Amino acid sequence: MDPALDTPATVHGVDLRAAAFEFSVEPTLLIDPYADQIVDANPAACTLLGYDRALLRQTRVTTLHAGQVPELTVFTQAVLHKGAYWTIALTPRHATGQDLRLEYAGCVVSHEGRTLVLLTLTDLEARRRRNVDAAAEDHMRGGIATWQRVERVFQDIERENQLILRAAGEGIYGVNAEGKTTFVNPAAERMLGWTAEELVGKEIHPIVHHTHHDGRHYHDHDCPIYAAFRDGAVHQVDGEVFWRKDGSPAWVEYTSTPIREGGVVVGAVVVFRDVSQRREADEKLHAALAEVDRLRERLELENAYLQEEIRIETNPRGIIGQSEAIQKTLRQVKLVAPATAAVMITGESGTGKELIARAIHEASGRSDRPLIRVNCAAIPRELFESEFFGHVRGAFTGAMRDRIGRFELADGGTLFLDEVGEIPLELQGKLLRVLQEGNFERVGQERTRTVDVRLIAATNRDLKQEVLRGRFREDLYFRLNVFPIESVPLRERREDIPLLAQHFLTSESKALKSNLRLSEGDARRLMRYDWPGNVRELQNVIERAAILAQNGRLRIDLPDASGVQLTQGAARQKVDARPAVMTAAEMRDHERTNILAALDACAGKVFGPGGAAEMLDIKPTTLASRIKTLGLTPRSRASLNA
Repeated sequence: MDPALDTPATVHGVDLRAAAFEFSVEPTLLIDPYADQIVDANPAACTLLGYDRALLRQTRVTTLHAGQVPELTVFTQAVLHKGAYWTIALTPRHATGQDLRLEYAGCVVSHEGRTLVLLTLTDLEARRRRNVDAAAEDHMRGGIATWQRVERVFQDIERENQLILRAAGEGIYGVNAEGKTTFVNPAAERMLGWTAEELVGKEIHPIVHHTHHDGRHYHDHDCPIYAAFRDGAVHQVDGEVFWRKDGSPAWVEYTSTPIREGGVVVGAVVVFRDVSQRREADEKLHAALAEVDRLRERLELENAYLQEEIRIETNPRGIIGQSEAIQKTLRQVKLVAPATAAVMITGESGTGKELIARAIHEASGRSDRPLIRVNCAAIPRELFESEFFGHVRGAFTGAMRDRIGRFELADGGTLFLDEVGEIPLELQGKLLRVLQEGNFERVGQERTRTVDVRLIAATNRDLKQEVLRGRFREDLYFRLNVFPIESVPLRERREDIPLLAQHFLTSESKALKSNLRLSEGDARRLMRYDWPGNVRELQNVIERAAILAQNGRLRIDLPDASGVQLTQGAARQKVDARPAVMTAAEMRDHERTNILAALDACAGKVFGPGGAAEMLDIKPTTLASRIKTLGLTPRSRASLNA
């Protein structure tokens, strides 16, 4: 046994309390209810239970009372609450496997900061035999007075049981073998909204357990509560609902424990707790985690898309040029950017339609969200719907995982449909629906999703003719063509060619770590060419010229009218063979335009590396003299630096 619980009383060195525990004729256990531990057992308890002392010290209290955890919990709580209590509801199992009918009397003792319970066990069968003999003797001696005393004893027992039920924090109710309610504690009344009078004597399953949480009927033969008194086993259940009186569900976890009398199951006791708040918190957590996963997937896709855009993008982000055509385009961009109307950009390939779309997006209120570009000409016909709207796993062969479509990716931002005339006719109706209603479904999924997307379309086709030929829906054409913008070809804004060429050359010079210059002759040669490939062709020509450059001089190769590529020397011979004749006034105007273009390209710098004189391949003093002779504006002269 453990050391004495207080200062021990001793006689001739003998601990009287330890001796009283050791030699008591009453079987006694010392248990720790919080650690679920049998601290010690006297020899009488070992004899009653059929275990040796060492084994009992290693046995948990709940193991000794298998299947009776709710009853054991109620009893120990009553002892701890009242200081002392007793019960006959517990039936520990003998070492031979036989259930023992005992009376437990418990009291609280304190030892070195631990709160322990001292249990005295009484064999009820032995007591019954003694009581029968005593009752017969009392009956003979006392008559009716003795029976009245016995009745009062049982009334006290019932009153104590009611106190336990009322004190319990969990909901507790009992059912008999017919499924009818025998008792309901106050906690169960509060949780369910039904009073004990409304439930006792009635079948409880049709009242509080008749339906699953999803609306399916709950048959009583499937009910784990009723199963407890049918199969005699303890049933622990989580994730079901009890229905309150007001019709609302209460998520519960419960234990249904069978009640035996004379070895026969006569009913069950149900101990339950309301876990609705915990379940609601779990559902919110799961929803938050799912939203985090969705946003993470979306950000990953956006990042992958933007990385792809960085790799394939070749045009500069800004619109370069001083021509009237470019100024008109910039005015249109400024007008339409704040609106949400759809924009249709038309023009030849390579004229910078995507640059216009980016300028609109960056000047709009959606600039903090991405501009998602879709090259409709590069998407296989059978993948258009998946590319636009996304798909779920297993929607078609090869769909190994869920995929977000471009519309969903552009939610809150701008979607740029390049070469919109390439969209298949059968998909144009679905595209029109998204533009009108803002709703769509992923391929293979019925869930409708809502998006807020600003649409900009571009095409090099004549969509009016496509409508007349039946290859493009008229209603979709009018839905896209709310605000048309024309991207002017390069041959119609030749004065922008030197600026564009110098911009591309500067980029190539940085990449090649060289100091390349665009001469006046180079600029004149570039301005005479019609550029059927527009800005994209000009960029390619400058890139090739930078690669072929020797001794800091460009080698510009341009095709002739028949499409044959000419070297710079061959082009010079052809020009020399058929010289272009200009008047003196034309030559002055041309020189004036060329000098201004060089000054703008060099930010007004004349002298030094990177200056306009170096670009034009003339002396700085000569250039300064020509600027004065040509009567350039004071603004231009003020920009000169010595």
